[in-house]
Amino acid sequence: MSLQSVRAYFERHQADVPIIETPEITATVALAAQAHGVTPGRIAKTLAFRLKDERVILLVAAGDARIDNAGFKAAFGKGKMLGAHEVETLTGHPVGGVCPFGLATDLPVFLDRSLLAYDEVLPAAGSINSAVRISPAHMAELTLGQWVSVCQVATA
Repeated sequence: MSLQSVRAYFERHQADVPIIETPEITATVALAAQAHGVTPGRIAKTLAFRLKDERVILLVAAGDARIDNAGFKAAFGKGKMLGAHEVETLTGHPVGGVCPFGLATDLPVFLDRSLLAYDEVLPAAGSINSAVRISPAHMAELTLGQWVSVCQVATA
């Protein structure tokens, strides 16, 4: 059902964004990068947080980025990642397939600037074996996402 909600979302927004389905499970950054033949940074992971004021937000970041606690706190205050069951209930997507498209609940989407290192990223598309190739700018436009700087990218 989740994959269908993403398809319907793209249709509603008249977005020509093909969904890529793979025979392999792509539920982690490493598995997705391997299946799509890209570096882990190009995988756009979507994380769900409950903030201190009880709001739930989605944060999309480069696959190799880590939350910078000080940056997160400055942008949002205190927050806690949601558990798998709550993520699936609120987004309609299973963990490993969570994306900012076709959500079961209208949630604010924030895009970390770590995504801007790439001309094209691959967020999941609602299932544990699907993704889309999209520019960070187009993803921001489709999701009405707001840009934030709350992550650090590991340096070699």
